[in-house]
Amino acid sequence: MPTLTTAGSSPTELSYSDTQGIGRPVVLIHGWPASQQSWQAISAALQEAGHRVIVYDRRGFGDSGQPAEGYDYDTFAADLDDLLTALDLVDAVLVGFSMGGGEVARYVANYGTARITGAVFVSAITPCLDASLPDNPEGGFTPEAAAGMQAGLRDDPEGFLTGFLTNFHSVPGDGEPRLMVPREQIWAAIEVAKKASLDALVICIGLWLTDFRADLAAMSVPTLVIHGDGDQIVPFPVSGRRMPHFVPDAEVHVISGGPHGVLASHPDEVAAALLAFLA
Repeated sequence: MPTLTTAGSSPTELSYSDTQGIGRPVVLIHGWPASQQSWQAISAALQEAGHRVIVYDRRGFGDSGQPAEGYDYDTFAADLDDLLTALDLVDAVLVGFSMGGGEVARYVANYGTARITGAVFVSAITPCLDASLPDNPEGGFTPEAAAGMQAGLRDDPEGFLTGFLTNFHSVPGDGEPRLMVPREQIWAAIEVAKKASLDALVICIGLWLTDFRADLAAMSVPTLVIHGDGDQIVPFPVSGRRMPHFVPDAEVHVISGGPHGVLASHPDEVAAALLAFLA
């Protein structure tokens, strides 16, 4: 798999995949604690429809480098810009899942839209999850909750990841959450997560508190929001439902019965929504 050396004050190697071809480029950005592998089903559907598909591992995750520094959204956006520039992509659509939605928002705010003509937020942490901010009580997440998760992850990585990834792929049920994927997919997701730097995993939990509301004000390209109404990690009311307030022309596609991990539980519906948006 090819790699790219990023520029800036904290350079690293980004592992990426590019299907090449002449179709409209679609760049897929994974969430936490995943890698580019999480996009396999979606990538295949996009490629079959004639699109050029680019997926990559964020620094610290998957097969990319694990530098000691650079775990912040400005650096993540700079890494993304390095990738788009190196591949000379134009007329591209950025698709961010979960924390990957943050890269999409920050990229547009920092680098504009010269290279892109669309943005998609899937189960994303935008616009702002930090409920401790006085003007954002509906955020649904707090610094105290983030610190507790970070401590739990450091104390027992496998135990924490097992619980988190089970909720990630579950929806509320009668008495207890209902898992929406085969249990084997949870074990596979844990193994992928183990490839990431533990420091990167811990630091990135704190980044979920990032306020992207000002970033979204720069969003001037067609925008699609995809979110499951059973998401227990980033609930739809605190994220997807609020996005049109900050991106007024955003289209919202709600996946009925969808958990946070809709890429695994509802790949056909996600792919269909993306292809309709790209048409």
